[in-house]
Amino acid sequence: MTARPSVPPWSNRLSDAPSAGIEGGGDRGHFCDGLVKPEDLSTVFQPIVCLDTGKLFAYETLVRCEVPGFAPTTLFERAAAERSTGRLGRMIREIAVPLCGGTPVFFNLHPNELAERWLVRPDDPIFAHDHDIYLEITESVPLSHFDLCVSVLREVCARTGAHLVIDDLGAGYSNLKLIADLEPRVVKLDRALVQDLHRKPRQQKLVSMVVHLCNELGAAVVAEGIETRDELSAVCDSGAQYGQGYLLGRPSFPMPPITWPPPPSESRLPTIRPPPRMPRTDP
Repeated sequence: MTARPSVPPWSNRLSDAPSAGIEGGGDRGHFCDGLVKPEDLSTVFQPIVCLDTGKLFAYETLVRCEVPGFAPTTLFERAAAERSTGRLGRMIREIAVPLCGGTPVFFNLHPNELAERWLVRPDDPIFAHDHDIYLEITESVPLSHFDLCVSVLREVCARTGAHLVIDDLGAGYSNLKLIADLEPRVVKLDRALVQDLHRKPRQQKLVSMVVHLCNELGAAVVAEGIETRDELSAVCDSGAQYGQGYLLGRPSFPMPPITWPPPPSESRLPTIRPPPRMPRTDP
């Protein structure tokens, strides 16, 4: 078999990924009822920032689709309806892993993907990544087949050294018991808990209590969707260690710099470029 060419460093499209064909997972044709082709999919990256220093903690990989009407949420919903979330997740990793060497990276996993067991295949791109991997399990959809999902997660984490993340805490199906059951390394607070947090004293107390609970259970906290300086200030007051949102860096490709808010007396937002390579953290 002829080796595939390496991914062009400028490309974040599936059609340019080293193994976009996904051998063993079907052809390189259409996806989602024949509407989405490999060349329609790409990835962008959004920084996750240490709130005490303004330095990069990791990047989150986010999928984009050029087909009208296929926002990321819709894309995953259609994939779930076709029982193809595993294939979609593999597609995203095919694009992203070659582009983020030497950098900690977060990947989103739809719960249905765990039941499809694509992630445990030995040729999955995450096994080739040379830095920390964080696997995000969303709480915005129910976690069915719980025992099977936990088994798959533990197998993958044991084989790759990946860290488990509970995403969207505070969204529709949130269950604090998952933090105890899954023992995540990181918990991400949903945008619904962060929006206008500075104006909601009762919600500030709730968020602070959740952050404290997560820390007591050994999980760091990322506050998602930070869009204003007031929200950032309230998130910092809650004790959350990390932040993510448009205020700190918009999703883009190539990997965007961090925009770190200065003290209130300064009028200009300084830009902090991410380091070329992050030191590996202890598992």
